[in-house]
Amino acid sequence: MRAGRAFVIAACFAAGCLTAAACRAEDIPQGSGFDFYVLSLSWSPSYCAAEGADANPTQCGPGRPYAFIVHGLWPQFESGDYPTFCATRDPDRVPKRLVARLLDLMPTAGLIGHQWRKHGSCSGLGQEDYFRVVRAARDRVAVPAEYRRTQTARTVDPDEVEADFMEANPGLPAEGIAVTCDGTLLREVRLCMTKDLAFRACAEVDASSCRADEVLMPPSLEE
Repeated sequence: MRAGRAFVIAACFAAGCLTAAACRAEDIPQGSGFDFYVLSLSWSPSYCAAEGADANPTQCGPGRPYAFIVHGLWPQFESGDYPTFCATRDPDRVPKRLVARLLDLMPTAGLIGHQWRKHGSCSGLGQEDYFRVVRAARDRVAVPAEYRRTQTARTVDPDEVEADFMEANPGLPAEGIAVTCDGTLLREVRLCMTKDLAFRACAEVDASSCRADEVLMPPSLEE
């Protein structure tokens, strides 16, 4: 992370802020019980194409309004393993008022709830603080302009996608990003971050990078 820049959330969140404009402050909640985070950004049209009739209609309805969405923010261990479904004092269900403030990042209540139960519960944070960090982590990442919206399907080289993200995000190392694929589809961009949300290397995550020469990005906006 560049000196003097804190990619953090606002103290005014205590008043109920979870918007991008409000997520600016001096500190972020510090998780515990793990070593670092992986922020997973999912190319939503690939999920819709892969799932077909079984895809969530909210996420994949007419017009396909979503491009890269937050799949999750996942606590990780240096060993390459990661904790899941941890015991926590918070309820399994994420309240509607919190869900409503997250739908610009994660398009369905089901996704938000699942990510809390499986990954957020292992962050050492309560629901409110965990999703503050999710917001701050997403705000930390600049998606290159050519991947924000597409009206036609694109064939891309996964290595070039990684290079474009590194160019758009100074300080992001080559060993700190992985583009994943499923068959012929680009599925996710995964970025490794410290608990302070600085970019960092993570060889075990980088090793999961897509090995295909070319993958398809279905359009995010239908013509």
